[in-house]
Amino acid sequence: MLNEFDLNALIVTLKLAAISTVILLLFGTPLAWWLSRTRWKLKALLEALIALPLVLPPTVLGFYLLIALGSNGPLGEISQWISGQPLAFTFAGLVVGSVIYSLPFVVQPLQNAFSSIGSRPMEVAATLGATPVDRFLTVAVPLARTGFVTAAVLGFAHTIGEFGVVLMIGGNIPGETQVLSIAIYDHVEALEYGNAHWLAGGLLLASFITLVVVYSLNRRFSLFKGGD
Repeated sequence: MLNEFDLNALIVTLKLAAISTVILLLFGTPLAWWLSRTRWKLKALLEALIALPLVLPPTVLGFYLLIALGSNGPLGEISQWISGQPLAFTFAGLVVGSVIYSLPFVVQPLQNAFSSIGSRPMEVAATLGATPVDRFLTVAVPLARTGFVTAAVLGFAHTIGEFGVVLMIGGNIPGETQVLSIAIYDHVEALEYGNAHWLAGGLLLASFITLVVVYSLNRRFSLFKGGD
């Protein structure tokens, strides 16, 4: 069964995933829209930078984030000037790291969804007098709903499963930076396999349900679109 520390880790994990997903959608949506429309010659460079967490070992990314968020890092110095403490080993630091680490899981589905719309619907809306903002909100966003669902679910699920990055920049502070993946590691290290099974099995089931939801919704939206 789950003990008090496990429940606290669950709360921290869900809180981290929810906040990170909201930030990712708010920041990733305009970025994905711009990437789907721009012909900037350095676009490939920016796309590679966004996708870097997909291939970079989490501990490597976590190490450089730790330096950036620490007391001598640029982000850490800004945070220390504003709040009196650096971002490293704080929940806010976990949010920053999670947003960066999960960015490609949100931007890429949105970018693909926006790209699949094409230019024709936007041109038709423009001829009807719609402003760029109106065209985006009333045409692009509804047509890209599959991408939004996929991005939100994958961003949330990927944040829940983080280990290397959060351990490097957040440490293992119960009730503050200890997430489920770290709690599982602690149980295994202490040979508490029963507790580890509860947490690992829960994450395994949640991951499977997440994928089922994503594929089911994508199929449902595809059929709906085909019916139109």
